[in-house]
Amino acid sequence: MSTITTKTDNREEVRAAAKAALTPEIVAFIEECVNDEHVQSHLIRVLHKVQSHYGYLNAAQMDAVAQLLQVPTSRVTGVATFYHFFRLEPRGKFMLSVCLGTACYVKGAERIADKLQEELGIHFGETTKDKLFSLEATRCLGTCGLAPVVMIEDKVYGGLEPDQIPGLVGKYTKMAQEEKKA
Repeated sequence: MSTITTKTDNREEVRAAAKAALTPEIVAFIEECVNDEHVQSHLIRVLHKVQSHYGYLNAAQMDAVAQLLQVPTSRVTGVATFYHFFRLEPRGKFMLSVCLGTACYVKGAERIADKLQEELGIHFGETTKDKLFSLEATRCLGTCGLAPVVMIEDKVYGGLEPDQIPGLVGKYTKMAQEEKKA
């Protein structure tokens, strides 16, 4: 009489795959969080760490977080899609943020936004095909006296007019090309 054994518990394989999807530092951080009585309260912090390292959250990373924190994948995905801060797609080399706060809006931010979208060929929340620029709208950059403003990475450009946008985009395009050559 032969016995057939089937393996129904692949928990260790799943954990190993989840650990492989993230860096050892992130895995160690998650393992610290798992020891807390309120594991789910660490979800946003963990997602911030993952996004900080990879630049965005992809499905494999979110699944790994769910497995290692032992929370449903739907909860992880729900949090990642609910909060505006989290990105589910890679962002461009340069993040362009257009302030649409009251002062900027009154001073023509909508025209600046329209010109940027036209110049880049993308809408808010998108990245150019060459992965050079990502465009987002923000509510206030705290520089109302310079309205309307655009922030590229950590540099603020104020008092902009739509006709200045091609030159501004060109400056960063040239910068990226020079970096590529070096």
